[in-house]
Amino acid sequence: MYEWLRDYIKLQEEIEYLEFKIEQNQIELKRWVEGDLRNVKLDEKSIAAGLEERIEAQFKLLNEKKKQRDDLINFVNKFEGLDNQILRMKWMEGKSLEQIADELNYSHGYIKQKHAEIMKIIRFAEILTQG
Repeated sequence: MYEWLRDYIKLQEEIEYLEFKIEQNQIELKRWVEGDLRNVKLDEKSIAAGLEERIEAQFKLLNEKKKQRDDLINFVNKFEGLDNQILRMKWMEGKSLEQIADELNYSHGYIKQKHAEIMKIIRFAEILTQG
C-alpha cells in the first residue's frame, strides 16, 4: 500500500551513506596526495591504491541512486488522496504535521491523528510481510 515510502526512505539512507563514504575516501585520498602520507610508497595491493577508482564508482552509484529517488518522487507526486499527501509532505518534504495541517486546511489534531493511523497501518503491513 505505501511501499513507495519504504523505498524512498531506503534510497535516501543509501544516498546519505554513499555521500559519507565518498567524503571519507576523498579525505583519505587527500592524505596520500598532499598530506602526511604523500611520501609513502604504495604497492598494487594496498587499500589506498584504488581510492580514485572507488571514489569514481561511488559517484556513479550515487548519481544512479539520486535518479532513482527523483523518479520515485515524480511518481509519488502523481498520487492523490489525503493519506498520500500527508506521507509525501512529512517524509519527502520534511514538513511538520502542523505545517501540513496549515497547508491542507485541516486541524493539527486531525492531521496528527491521521498520520498516526497511517503509520499504524504501515507498521502492521511490515509485520505481516516479515512474518
